[in-house]
Amino acid sequence: MLDPRARTLLKTLVERHIAEGQPVGSRTLSRWSGLDLSPATVRNVMSDLEELGLIASPHTSSGRVPTPRGYRLFVDTMVTVQPLKVEDTAAIQGQLQVDQPQRVIASAAQLLSSLSNFAGVVQTPKRASVFRQVEFLRLSEKRILLILVTPDGDVQNRLLATERDYAPSQLVEAANIINAHFAGQDFRAVQGALAQELAALREDIGLLMQRAVTASGEMLNHGDDVVIFGERNLIGVNELTANMDQLRSLFDLFEQKTRLIQLLDASGHAAGVQIFIGGESKLVPMEQMSVITAPYEVDGRIVGTLGVIGPTRMDYERVIPIVDITARLVSTVLSAAH
Repeated sequence: MLDPRARTLLKTLVERHIAEGQPVGSRTLSRWSGLDLSPATVRNVMSDLEELGLIASPHTSSGRVPTPRGYRLFVDTMVTVQPLKVEDTAAIQGQLQVDQPQRVIASAAQLLSSLSNFAGVVQTPKRASVFRQVEFLRLSEKRILLILVTPDGDVQNRLLATERDYAPSQLVEAANIINAHFAGQDFRAVQGALAQELAALREDIGLLMQRAVTASGEMLNHGDDVVIFGERNLIGVNELTANMDQLRSLFDLFEQKTRLIQLLDASGHAAGVQIFIGGESKLVPMEQMSVITAPYEVDGRIVGTLGVIGPTRMDYERVIPIVDITARLVSTVLSAAH
């Protein structure tokens, strides 16, 4: 726990570093904190904050910069979120009023980038996790092909490695049970119902059905892609491109997308705005990077996540409401078009 004086100095240090991009010295803190403290007293408090791992001293400067832990404390307890300007809100509303869902997604990514001056990312909507029919095909001992047919006729396959061998008749029996009782239902509802009915099924068939339902839900409930806009804005951020390793990590994040989709998937499980700060989150590839995300919905069901990628030294007070309001408006527009 920090005393009020230390909290004020940490908040001031983070805000000045965000505004100026330079290590913050004791004289600057004395001038901006509003506290009647001598530079010597400020240096003592800064030394305490450094011992707590909240700030650090770069080798080339006597000033201090926030650490990921310091940013986390600032974001969680000190940020005062600013309401969006009326013109910014109007711009978001105006540009998201489009007919085609894919254009809504692209427009949202562009808006997030232009309003934040960093990179905007939007996960494409996950398909409804509803199936019309499943089939099992025995490929070899302990290897089964799960064939899933969606309501619109799309066919997807998943290889299942099982702990025991199944006869073709057992595979037909399991598929018949699933199709007769659960076709047309959401897989989350199927999983709940299946857990209650397993007691009435033979153990071997029940285990197979559990595996099939879990695998099917993963196939249908995964956002296929992510739309990125404004990644070039990050090339000009020195903290993210100071050396070739950092530059390579940055481009890998945008080119491979797998890691980015994992991060967006993880943040989609929680309501509201989530903030991932590099150095504390294994999902963020760089210590100097932060990702602010929020899920969006269609008819009350979370179908994707959007957000802003930028340096840890970003204006959280401004970017947080941009992400929040964009997610809310995307939800409204997509639900109306659904």
